Amino acid sequence: MNLYNIKHPEQQVNFAQAVRQGLGKDQGLFFPATIPQLSNIDELLALPLVERSQKILAALIGDEIPADKLNAMVKNAFTFPAPVAKVAENIYALELFHGPTLAFKDFGGRFMAQALATVRGDGKITILTATSGDTGAAVAHAFYGLENIEVVILYPKGKISPLQEKLFCTLGGNIRTVAINADFDACQALVKQAFDDEELRQAIGLNSANSINISRLLAQVCYYFEAAAQLNTEQRQNLVVSVPSGNFGNLTAGLIAKTLGLPIKRFIASTNANDTVPRYLQTGEWQPNATVATLSNAMDVSRPNNWPRVEELFKRNGWQLSELGSGALNDAETEIALKAQYAQGYLCEPHGAIAYQVLKDQLQTGETGLFLCTAHPAKFKESVERILGIELPLPDALDKHNKLPLLSDEMDNDFATLKAYLLK
Repeated sequence: MNLYNIKHPEQQVNFAQAVRQGLGKDQGLFFPATIPQLSNIDELLALPLVERSQKILAALIGDEIPADKLNAMVKNAFTFPAPVAKVAENIYALELFHGPTLAFKDFGGRFMAQALATVRGDGKITILTATSGDTGAAVAHAFYGLENIEVVILYPKGKISPLQEKLFCTLGGNIRTVAINADFDACQALVKQAFDDEELRQAIGLNSANSINISRLLAQVCYYFEAAAQLNTEQRQNLVVSVPSGNFGNLTAGLIAKTLGLPIKRFIASTNANDTVPRYLQTGEWQPNATVATLSNAMDVSRPNNWPRVEELFKRNGWQLSELGSGALNDAETEIALKAQYAQGYLCEPHGAIAYQVLKDQLQTGETGLFLCTAHPAKFKESVERILGIELPLPDALDKHNKLPLLSDEMDNDFATLKAYLLK
């Protein structure tokens, strides 16, 4: 598999290099030089999730990884289902929270851990990543206990849900967690600074597990096929997919699935008050505001890292950005949407509620709507209970960690301090 740096196309790497390196020169994102067009979509959709995903990832990655190794990577990573549930007439939810950390990030995090273990080579590896909520848990659990791999996760102090924090800040061992006294964009900026520091990169074998890492992105492509496989042929032909969007990795994966040949009519990027992309699509001007904290904290991102990949795909495929739907909800509107879902008999959480409502508002006659449910409602227990006036039992995976003490360090938004911390 050949990939190029979007900022510096002359920098080209193979899949193994892209996985190990994470980012390219000048913080550029790696992107596949070619994406094949799959001719046997109906045959693929008839297969079980793991077998289908093995074929999709083999088509994307090529023969760089032997088939038996790649098949084992997928089988070890995708050990849980992604069911589709009917929510309303012509509207369905793709539930991506049935993995070990109850969030969609389990797909990408677990596959990346398998990929890195396969292509790592010799020497120390330090995974440095920033999280606005769910990435931290998925990465921590995917890499926990792996030999010679250290993981350092930065997150904005007080700006993720207490249960999200407990899920990845109670592990210890090779997992270190740091609460930064700033917002998520500042955490992400610290990660980028670290990757720009060549001395630091070499000293600790720096890598990232954010959705900037191509292995995570490719894994996410597979669940769009899984969603389509659970719909009938007529529904697939007019499928509109609403993606709750923060860093825009999830939408990028969906667009890659469409490029491969999955019949998705159009996508909708659904955001909260951090609405840089919806405003950009309306005005043509890229004007990020300061990040604001919302009920849907995993989407509290004003400068989405993956947006250059979205634009690259649209340019390469000859698509118009005007074809991409978008919408944004504030917290009050999010609460109304969550209540509306619950009144129809579907229990959701703020991110899924936004994706549902924006989809419902934009769905046209004859179309089938699908929105992504990216996390289990219990991960947002406090807000969901308050909004819906119910009591949510904790799933075992959350209850176990909720009883453990936090092991996080605290740090100001200062790169010199972070660098010393990473080197010690």
